[in-house]
Amino acid sequence: MSLIALLLVLGHAVLFGIVHEADEGAAAHVFRLLTVGQVPVVVYFAMRWLPRGPGPALRVLAVQASAALAAVAAVWWLT
Repeated sequence: MSLIALLLVLGHAVLFGIVHEADEGAAAHVFRLLTVGQVPVVVYFAMRWLPRGPGPALRVLAVQASAALAAVAAVWWLT
């Protein structure tokens, strides 16, 4: 979901350029839904897999956190 959010931000910037709109468009709403929607998925993953295999689970969570930070950083950098 984070990678989709990142691609959404970059695709919107490529297609429409970096413009400061008075009203947020559909892309901003979809980005927000993707970033908030991944929280329960990550929490479920952590609750299920951290007790079983903490090493691999922490690596997956680190990749997930990096992807989420990349998506948010792209929004911050482009605005």
